[in-house]
This record gives sequence, C-alpha cells and structure tokens, in this order.
Amino acid sequence: MHTPTPLVPLRYVDIGARGPEDVVVDVQGRVLTGVEDGRILRLDGLADPAATRVVTVAETGGRPLGLELLPDGALLVCDAERGLLRADLTQGTVRVLADSVAKEPLRFCSNAVALPDGSVCFTVSSRRYPLEHWIGEVVERTGTGRLLRLEPGSERPEVLLEDLQFANGLTVSRDGSFLVVAETSACRLTRYWLTGPRAGQHEPFAEDLPGMPDNIWRGGLDGPFWVALAGPRLAALDLLHRAPGTVRRAAARTAVHVPVRPPAQGAVLAFDDGGDIVHHLTHRRPGFRMVTSVCEAGGLLVMGSVRERGVAVSEAPAPK
Repeated sequence: MHTPTPLVPLRYVDIGARGPEDVVVDVQGRVLTGVEDGRILRLDGLADPAATRVVTVAETGGRPLGLELLPDGALLVCDAERGLLRADLTQGTVRVLADSVAKEPLRFCSNAVALPDGSVCFTVSSRRYPLEHWIGEVVERTGTGRLLRLEPGSERPEVLLEDLQFANGLTVSRDGSFLVVAETSACRLTRYWLTGPRAGQHEPFAEDLPGMPDNIWRGGLDGPFWVALAGPRLAALDLLHRAPGTVRRAAARTAVHVPVRPPAQGAVLAFDDGGDIVHHLTHRRPGFRMVTSVCEAGGLLVMGSVRERGVAVSEAPAPK
C-alpha cells in the first residue's frame, strides 16, 4: 500500500449550507456542489476563503448527491429522492431523466458518468436503506447496490451490475473501455468492462483499501482519478461483516437510531488506470469530518462532506 502523506495546509471554507456531498469543477475552474436543502451551488474564489462567492444555480427539490458536468455545460445530478436529473445551469431548470427501474422507484441514486455515445451510467447505493439511514447499509452490507445505464432518449435504465456493496462513486477509464465503481462498505473498487472481449464482465480493480471509498472524480484524460475515503477501515466492522445475515441486520436496526460521529480524520487517493495508487493523502482536523468527495481546481484540492457546512481546501500535490 502506498505510504500516506499529510494534506498541508488544510483550510475550511464555510459555504453557508450543510452537506456539500460531491464537488466537481467546471471549465472556468469554479466548483459545483449539491447541498442538503436541494440547491446546487457554484463556489468561486476558493483560494481566498474570505472572498469566496457562493451562488445558487439550480434547485432539485430533493437531495442532490453525485454530480457530472456534460459537454454542453449542463449538469447531471444524482438525487437521493428524485432519481437521475439534468440541470440547466444557465436557466436554473431541472428535469427528471429517470425515476424508476422496472417500475421500482429510483432511490438513493449516488453517482453518474457520461459516456461519449451520449449514454449515462450511474449507481444506486442501496435498495433497502434510504440516504438518511446510510449507516444501516454500511453495517448490514445488503449487497443491493446497482450499476445502471440510461441510453440517449430513453427513460428506462438497464441494470448492468447488481449485488454491489454500497455502490457509490463512478468513473470511466481514459480509453473508455471500462468503468470503475466504488463499493463503500466493501472498501474496494470494482472494474466493469464496457468494450472488448470481456464486455459485460466485472472484476476487482483495487481491494483492501485503507478506508471506505465514496465519490470518484477525474478531471481530465492526462491525470489520475481521485477517490475520497469517507472514513477509515474499522476492525470491529470488518469482523461484523463476517457474521451471519441475521446478526448484521440486528446490528443495522440499532445503528440507524444511534447518532453517527465519524472520526476526525479523512483521506483521498489518486489512482492510475492500471489500479496503482499515485497519491495517498491524509488529514486530521476536528472541524472537518467524513470526506465524501474531492476534485482539483486551480492547483487546489477541494474536498466535500455530506456532514459539514463547508468544504476543505488544500494544495494539490505535484503530478507524478
């Protein structure tokens, strides 16, 4: 495993809204994020926390999670309550692309990626637990996560892969031959082949990660892709995952009623398309917990959190 190095310095930027779960950067270097009250925010000037400008560019009417910018400047939004959405950031309008799968309501839609052919692949974290009870999915490991694909012009997603353990972040390889999906509660990344002789098959891409992978971000075809680790691996949780399903379900029923306080530490990883870790950066800051996303903007690493009222900013590491 790659030796971790600290994120230095780490600054906190209050954006006046709770839960910037995912962060992405537009072509002008501005950061976009979705927050708990349903708004999509644009953050400009993060290099100077005192001068950062926060602008509302759209409202989903639900709970936006994963975001993906499209070539035409629109934004794909995975909304935990409303499904897969498309937001026009110029007009501020939002429309539903898909809200069900085989007549089952599409809930806990988590992360999306747009493919060159115009189709969209996206994840559903759990078919049993809603977002507000995410800890139940982490504890029980129901294996009800999915990887879905929506063809251009269609409103009916097809299921590419099932039985995933808290399917979360998603990205596509540089050559477009495969997807990488984060399985949060399994502490692994899984590869799903889109083309070639193994198309439709899947395999581990990176296993035994030092934490629970969340959102994935790739800024361009020349660099690595970044993976946020929402929390460290816990020996007690690893042990529980080896217990019978009845034991895990009982533990999950208790867990969803107990306040969750993640450790005051976080980490981000950068991978190349061969599955090797390029960067492993960590931080310990009591005021910023549960890093659920990371992107690179103007020489800075910007980290989001489903819990905090702001984002954390650090200097980006030198390319390797």
